[in-house]
Amino acid sequence: MSKIKLASWNVNGLRAVAKKGFFDWIEKEKPDILGLQETKIAAEQLTPELREREHYKSYFSHALKKGYSGVAIYTRIEPVSVKEGIGIEKFDQEGRILQADYGDFILFNIYFPNGKASPERLQYKLDFYSAFHEKAKALMAEGKKIIVCGDFNTAHKPIDLARPKNNEKISGFLLIEREWLDKYLDTGFEDSFRLFQPDPHHYTWWDTMTNARARNVGWRIDYFYATTSLKNQLDNATIEPHIMGSDHCPITLSVKV
Repeated sequence: MSKIKLASWNVNGLRAVAKKGFFDWIEKEKPDILGLQETKIAAEQLTPELREREHYKSYFSHALKKGYSGVAIYTRIEPVSVKEGIGIEKFDQEGRILQADYGDFILFNIYFPNGKASPERLQYKLDFYSAFHEKAKALMAEGKKIIVCGDFNTAHKPIDLARPKNNEKISGFLLIEREWLDKYLDTGFEDSFRLFQPDPHHYTWWDTMTNARARNVGWRIDYFYATTSLKNQLDNATIEPHIMGSDHCPITLSVKV
């Protein structure tokens, strides 16, 4: 049995983070599979430097809207197949999902919507949660092992943000959003980080406008969820708050396969 290392990072702009030591971090960290969210890049903007990395294959899903959303996977391990989206146009046109089948498991790299802009966007986010939940349940019913990485845009429990009371009426910590994460766990997913680290004060996103990172006033909204069928193969999960370059930090998961 070998061990593979997965990493996930909302980079808040791939071209921006590339100027801030992103590829140096990859060289040091050497993840076998890396999922990125909020790449904010169109296909025609992908330079060879961004697309062609030594030892890695890269896959991208772009939003129709320029400079918006987008996800990517850099992988040392050849996937059996890679698909964009989940077959629902209103979600797929925003470039939020890449599905990579590795045989031993299926990886979903997802940038879940943010619901803060309007009631309509909150409903869009909830509909997105529901649609992916149905997709995941169908695959689990087929006996598939699934890992979901990405920015879920919701802090699940009070332990997952510095100021829960202040944010109970803010999208990202609304009860209706948090209940969706309950549903994922009840369906048979594990929050991998909490299997290894039960303590508070571990966050993955900080508001840049208030210098929140320096004070560690943050939110844990980036996750690796893995089906319970993979639980015994999960080796470690980390949050890397010392890695700069985005308002989010990378997270990692080690899996025995």
